[in-house]
Order: sequence, then C-alpha cells, then structure tokens
Amino acid sequence: MSVTAVLEPALTEPPERPAAQRNWRPILWSLPPLAVVALIAVYPIIRVLGESARTRPGHGSVWGEVLGSRAFRDALWRTVSIAVCSTAGCLALGTFIAVVLAFVPFPGSGVMGRLIDTVLTLPSFLITLAFTFLYGTAGAVNALIARISGNHSPAVDFLTTPTGVILAEVTYFTPFVVRPLLAAFAQLPREQLDVAASLGASPWRVLRQVVLPEAWPTLAAGGSLVLLLTLNEFGIVLFTGAKGVITLPALIYTRGIVTFDLPGAAVLASVQVLLSLTLYVSYRLIFAWFTRIRKEG
Repeated sequence: MSVTAVLEPALTEPPERPAAQRNWRPILWSLPPLAVVALIAVYPIIRVLGESARTRPGHGSVWGEVLGSRAFRDALWRTVSIAVCSTAGCLALGTFIAVVLAFVPFPGSGVMGRLIDTVLTLPSFLITLAFTFLYGTAGAVNALIARISGNHSPAVDFLTTPTGVILAEVTYFTPFVVRPLLAAFAQLPREQLDVAASLGASPWRVLRQVVLPEAWPTLAAGGSLVLLLTLNEFGIVLFTGAKGVITLPALIYTRGIVTFDLPGAAVLASVQVLLSLTLYVSYRLIFAWFTRIRKEG
C-alpha cells in the first residue's frame, strides 16, 4: 500500500471540533428565543402574581376578599357555562358542516369552504356588530317583524343575555372546528368508505362507525382549542353581552380599568391563567390518550 493511499483519508476528514464548542452552540442559539418568551410571557405573569400577593390595610389578603365575593362566583360560573355551551354548539355545528362539505358534494361547496377560511381572519367584534344589525332592538329582524305584525316593541331581544353571547361565539368559533375536521376527512381512505357501503352499511352507520372514530382526536383538539378561546373571550362579551353578562375577563376589565383595583384584577387574572393552564394540560393528556389508543388499536 502506498503512502498516498494511507495519508489521503486523514487529509480529507475535517478536523474534529472541540467538545465544549459543540455543547455551547445550541445553548447560545436558544438564549434569544428564551429571552423573548421570558419578556412577553413569564414576566407579565410574575408581575400579576406579585400584584395579587399584596395586602390591604385592615382587609388582609386580597385573595380571600376577591374569591369570597359573590361577583367572583357569579362571573366564574357564567364564564365556564358560556364556554362549555359554546364549545358544545361549535362541535355539533362544525361536525355537521364538515361532514356535508366533505361527503355531500353540492354546487358552491368550494365557495363555502373559502368563506369559512375567511371567517378565521376576521376580528370577533365584526360578528357581534352583524348580530346587532340583525337581532338588535332596532335590527333588521325586529324591523321586519314590526312591519308584519304592527307591534313595534322588539320581539327578538336576546343579545344582552348569555344566549346572545353563546350564539355569537358559536358563529365565530365554529370554523376552528370545521377546518381541522376537513383536513382529517381528506386523509380518510375512500376505499374504506366504499367497502363499508358495498357491504350494505347505511350512510349513518358509515359515519358513526368509520368516519367519526377517525375524527375523534381532531374533535378533541378542536374542542379544546375552542373551549380555551371561549374561556378567555372578551370582545364578544363586551360588544354583545354589554353589562348584562359579566364573565371573568369582563370582571378583570372592570376591576383593573374602570375601578382601578389592580390587586383585585391581578387575583382574577391569576385565576384565569390557572383555568387556561389546567385546560391546556387536560387537552395534552386527552390527546396523548387518544394517540395511544389509536396506536394500540
């Protein structure tokens, strides 16, 4: 063997980098994003928690005062009930729309799909304004009913109630369920549906035993996202519910901006953050459970 053949691999191999340089480079690259996250997420939460820990002279802990108030209990119950009802409505309506768009072709289905994508880009207050123009006391529906019946008192008056908030949130957040379901249905093998239909299964049975089992993880993800969004929704409550519906975000706004009770608002904000984190952890656990079941099945 020649000397050139022996020396050639050594000349072509790159020199090894020091181990310290290889270990420190990923850490250095991770510092800027960690600093951004700490600045925009961790620091505000720490400030809120610090503000909520203050005590008032003669009143003691702000936590006991706020959490023991009737206003907090009513706002907490109203927030959770509206979020749960809105999520259930979004899941039901979103599943129906997604099934129709995916498996019942009709003229204009593509246009409807694009309109659903457009709704995702709109701010929530546009939906509430549309509801006001349609169902408000001076809206188009009441004007039409008054012209037909001759009764000028508003026949439709639900915008300032929890029902109006729920309907507005269902209208706005349903596309967050429809779009993931359409993506999940697009990955479903058509041969599986054809085989089920050829064996005599009715469309309802195919939907119940073939389509929906494949969509459960997507439904769980979409439902968790909608529940999280509706739990923290403020714009729809402010524009639609007005003063008739006080949720936790609305109560935080009232305490922090209107009455300038920063410690009380900080306590409410801490509760809101705790609810959101609990919901997120629950969503991750449910998603992991669904994933494990599908792998084992």
